[in-house]
Order: sequence, then structure tokens, then C-alpha cells
Amino acid sequence: MSTIAAFYGGKSILITGATGFMGKVLMEKLFRTSPDLKVIYILVRPKAGQTLQQRVFQILNSKLFEKVKEICPNVHEKIRAIYADLNQNDFGISKEDMQELLSCTNIIFHCAATVRFDAALRHAVQLNVTATQQLLLMASQMPRLEAFIHISTAFSNCNLKHIDEVIYPCPVEPKKIIDSLEWLDDAIIDEITPKLIGDRPNTYTYTKALGEMVVQQESGNMNIAIIRPSIVGATWQEPFPAGKGFLRAIKATPMAVADLIPVDTVVNLTLAVGWYTAVHRPKSTLVYHCTSGNLNPCNWGKMGFQVLATFEKIPLERAFRRPYANFTTNNFTTQYRNAVSHRAPAIIYDFYLRLTGRKPRMTKLMNRLLRAVSMMEYFVNRSWEWSTYNTEMLMSELSPEDQRVFNFDVRQLNWLEYIENYVLGIKKYLLKEDMAGIPEAKQHLKRLRNIHYLFNTALFLIAWRLLIARSQMARNVWFFIVSFCYKFLSYFRASSTLKV
Repeated sequence: MSTIAAFYGGKSILITGATGFMGKVLMEKLFRTSPDLKVIYILVRPKAGQTLQQRVFQILNSKLFEKVKEICPNVHEKIRAIYADLNQNDFGISKEDMQELLSCTNIIFHCAATVRFDAALRHAVQLNVTATQQLLLMASQMPRLEAFIHISTAFSNCNLKHIDEVIYPCPVEPKKIIDSLEWLDDAIIDEITPKLIGDRPNTYTYTKALGEMVVQQESGNMNIAIIRPSIVGATWQEPFPAGKGFLRAIKATPMAVADLIPVDTVVNLTLAVGWYTAVHRPKSTLVYHCTSGNLNPCNWGKMGFQVLATFEKIPLERAFRRPYANFTTNNFTTQYRNAVSHRAPAIIYDFYLRLTGRKPRMTKLMNRLLRAVSMMEYFVNRSWEWSTYNTEMLMSELSPEDQRVFNFDVRQLNWLEYIENYVLGIKKYLLKEDMAGIPEAKQHLKRLRNIHYLFNTALFLIAWRLLIARSQMARNVWFFIVSFCYKFLSYFRASSTLKV
């Protein structure tokens, strides 16, 4: 029997950000391994046209919860959705709901945050700092609380090359930032934002660092831990393993470490940390790094090659272009590729859509895609070193059964298998494509490849013809090539005749 799974039995658990990517996987794992838990409280933002119960059923009807519904048929009765808005004081929770949360909650997993890299500072501070402060205030009033687990990011201190499992101070105290934003107008905030974030790339990493400081300052006598995952990707093993050819070039350093971490690995560590924090009650707030670069590194170049190879093996239906990616570190080359390989084909395709009476959409989609990629440039052109002493210590504390059920040892991760499962997951669960359509998709990919070669050949011939018409040197080169080929063929034919 798993000690960790047994620990969560009969517990009342509060999860913020439960409707998000990681929150759903965390909730699924809890129900699958500890079906006898008492209740999971989830804070849900009001949504027009949907009741709380409808929001819950929408979550449970996803592919993710299929196994859970077999193990725990009454799972919908164990989810208690509470209207809440993290932008409001006390989250806008009703008095009755607040009283229930304060009197019943045993464990808090704080996953809620804005992950938008380009979020305005006011919005990022509200969700990543102020909301954390308010949740800690709530937690301090919970007599039955055993552990508070805060999900941060491994990039909260990305301005450093080597990052230890400690909380680093920011130049300006979080309280001063929060107080200042209450009376400063947006124009002034936008003006001072670059000075505040300093050598960090965006408001997300800056406010996550502030959030960690708040956790440290407001912890009081509570049992608190912080988890710092790196770039969270699709599941590795549970509950199921997880290119349309739009992107052709990315500004990235091929040898930089791609510090991805599967979401189920993060969730397993989170649940193990929840158990350890509640049972062993460490004297100080422990930080746990959930990263892969130090223990099982894979660089962006190798990962890009494996992704392309997998898309050739398991192609997506109706691909826009054949999968291809080129890594470059040069700004001019990046701009050229964006213009020629990204924007120009999108404009041509939109022109085709207009001619056929359909709404153009590719240019808008491409601009959004390029914008998202540009915000990732900082992270795909650098490598970091994260110490993992606390994470390794926790692993050594687990029984063999807990190490199996709550596996967060990334050294066992096979990147090739993971990427293949990732592509399969995109095809089956995101795009909902039938695996029986792979032969047709391969034929479509072959046609795209032939079109690509024909287009490049035609482009070369046109360019060469224009060059010959304008340049005597080009004509001389062309005459020399043709003469050489003719003489070579004549010699080959003569040699063949002599042998006969």
C-alpha cells in the first residue's frame, strides 16, 4: 500500500487553478490514487451561461478522467466547486463557502497564476502576488490545515546562471509593490515596469519571484513548501502517454538545454511534497526544483530533430506544409525566415481563401504563433543549472511502492519515447484525428514534399534565367556547364561502345 496515497484518504483538499492544465492533472491523480479522499474544493471563476455543476461535469467529461470514473464512480460528488475571483478581495467567496473552507481544509495546493509572459504588471501582481498573500491569510485561519504547497516556476530567478533551492530576495519588497500599484495609474506602471523587473525577461518571472517572497514572509507557523517546475509539458506515463508544418524557423541555440518536465512528474512530486511537509513538518520552508536539465539533459537541436522525425513517422492530417524547422541565433536570418517562410505563405494562403469565398485566417494565426515564439526566445537560447538536493532527499525518503506510484525520477525518462507519445497525444486527443488515417496523411505529406521540390526547382530556374539574361559572366558559366555535360556524356557513350 502506498503511504502517500493512504495519507490523502479522508482529507479535504483545496486546489486553486484546478481548471488549468496542471490543476486538472493534479485532481485526476488524487482521485485515481486516493479515491477515499473526503472532498476536493476547487475555486471556479463565474462563467456566463454555465452553472458550477456544469463546469464540474465539463472537466469530468474530458478524456483525462476516464480511468477515474471507473475507479471512483461517485467522483462528481467529491468535487465541491466554489465561486471565486482571484482579482477580488477575499476572492469574492460567499460567507458560507468561506466558513466551510476555513473549518474543513486540510491541504492547500496553490496552482493558480497568470502564465502570460506579456501580462501587464498590475494584472500579474494581482494574480501571482496579491492572490497568494490573500490565500496565505485564509490558510492562517484554518485550524485543520496540515500543509500549504505553493507552485512557483524554476524561472523565477532566471537572471541567475546557477539556482539553488532557496528563496532569493527581490530589490523591492512585495508589500511596497502591492501598495504602489493601488494608486499609480497604468501609464506610470508601464513606464516603470522595465526598471522593476530588471534583468528578468518579463512580468511573469518577476511576479513569481515576488510570490515566493510573500510565501516566506507570510508563512507564520504553517507547514509550507514551494515547488519550482521548469517548462511543463504533456504527461509522460499517466493517465495516458501523450505539426501542421506552420513553423519553419526558430531563433534558438541548438546546444541549449531544453529543460522540459512532464506534467505528471510535477504532479507526483507535488503530492509527495504535500505528504512530506504535513507528516515531517520541516522547520523552514523547503524549495523543490522539478527540472530535467541536470539529471537527464536534452538540447533543443536534438529535440527538434526528434520531433520532425516523429511527425514524418506519424504525420498529422491536412498539414499546411511538410514539417521542417531550422534553428538560428542570427537576428537577420530570423527576420528573413519569418518574412519568407512564415508570413508570405500565410498571406498567399489567405488570398486563396478569399478567392474561394472563405474567411482568411492564416495571417492572424501566424502572427499569434510568431508572437508566442518570440516570447519563448529568452528561454530557448539559454541554459541554467538547478540544484536538486531537496528533491533527491525526498526521493530517498519514499518507500519502493511510493517511488513507483508517485515517480518523479526524470533520469528514467526516455526522450524519444516521450516525444513520440507527445505527438500521438496531439494527434489523438487535441486534434481528435483517427489513427487509421495515417497512410493517407503520409501520402499527403509525400505530395507536399514533391510540391516543395518542384517549387524550389522552378524558383531556381527562373532566377537563373533572369541572371543569364542580365549577366555575361552567368552566360559564360552556363555555356561551360552545358559543354562539360555534353562532353562527359559523349565520352561515356564512346566508352560504352568500345566495351561492346
